[in-house]
Amino acid sequence: MKVSVFGLGYVGCVSAACLARDGHEVVGVDVDNRKVAAVACGQAPFFEPGLAELLRETKDSGMLTATTNEAEAIRSTDLALICVGTPSERSGEIRLEYLRSVFATIGRELRDVQKPFIVVLRSTVLPHIVEGELIPILTKYSGKVLGGGIQFCYNPEFLREGTAILDFYEAPMVVIGHREGTAADAVAQLYTKVSAPVVFTDLATACLLKYVCNAFHALKVAFANEVGQLSECLNVDGRRLMEIVCQDTKLNIAPTYLAPGFAFGGSCLPKDLRAVVVESRRRALHLPVIHSILPSNRAHLDNCIDRILSVGAKKVGLFGLAFKEGTDDLRESPAVHLAETLIGKGMAVSIYEPAISRSSIHGTNLSFIEENIPHIWRLLTPDPLALMQGSDIIVFMKKLDGRERGSLMVLRPGQTCIDFVGTLDIDEVNARTIVFAVPQPELVSNSTAAD
Repeated sequence: MKVSVFGLGYVGCVSAACLARDGHEVVGVDVDNRKVAAVACGQAPFFEPGLAELLRETKDSGMLTATTNEAEAIRSTDLALICVGTPSERSGEIRLEYLRSVFATIGRELRDVQKPFIVVLRSTVLPHIVEGELIPILTKYSGKVLGGGIQFCYNPEFLREGTAILDFYEAPMVVIGHREGTAADAVAQLYTKVSAPVVFTDLATACLLKYVCNAFHALKVAFANEVGQLSECLNVDGRRLMEIVCQDTKLNIAPTYLAPGFAFGGSCLPKDLRAVVVESRRRALHLPVIHSILPSNRAHLDNCIDRILSVGAKKVGLFGLAFKEGTDDLRESPAVHLAETLIGKGMAVSIYEPAISRSSIHGTNLSFIEENIPHIWRLLTPDPLALMQGSDIIVFMKKLDGRERGSLMVLRPGQTCIDFVGTLDIDEVNARTIVFAVPQPELVSNSTAAD
């Protein structure tokens, strides 16, 4: 493919050099004469291991050139890869003047271009900036609409300084956010030499992905550092400890626990977190990440309760009560707190929890029930169908099995389903359906109309 790369910083320069080595005709574009001159001569404008050799190789092969002439670059290519920096303002917001300028420039140059053209953004930006600012700039200055001569994709990068070339070829995935499949397929052709799965998704998801990945990486660093402080105080080798933690790829380094859903609870997580927090405070350790986990969990539970109360109905059916599926343990179950709060607010609550029966509960679990929810037996129903029919709001805190899913047929338009565990599809039932972490159709359509 014939590709112009706008911005010859770390991401742009490495991307341009790698794409040129892979057989694409690449033109690097930048307003900085020094960077352009360096790339044009096959020299690296900054230090990155292996980059100087790669630039020299691709310059000598004629596959990589560089220019400050944006019009020339657009006319000679079919796809523009935008890799302009997005530094922070003092407020924490990103500076957009560079991106705005590039999008306006590309738009102006495309106004009289008749050939199809694909604009691909790699710079890290939030979804509303792409949809609300950058795409409108592109269409305004080009005089064209997306799909009418120009296409747009978002292609986040996962390059780390110091290992950028290796990261380009050994990326965890190639992500392409798009509105139109033909353009996305063309962008995928840029990465045929990259040994990574290609993930096609919508623009907003692709934009937010990079931020979530980086926030998670930052969280891991902060968590490991706090573990190191605690370990040192307790005369434990924190590095060895975390090496062992990372050997667990079933729970610790795995997708487990990383799906948005209901609050955590049970007999282990809250108890052990409290013990760690108390001990660290006794030793005067300031561990804000670890100390914030329980308050964050409680805030999420409060948010779940507020969502139920905001519906305004009085009859609530709770689908699930144990702290996790496949157990009858109600100790520190967030669903129990939710039920008690709703009852305290004057709501009529009924509960379906097939794992709980009067004859099978015993020991500490029974003691907990008798002390905290002695009225549970009159709230329980063994029939999910009756729960569905008799409730204005049905709150799902456990997954549906095959038999239970059949009871969804009785739901009516006047009812509301609130799904905290991802067991429903938005369009599956004949009732208003709210799935946590999934945009509601009416909100999406209203947002689109506003744009």
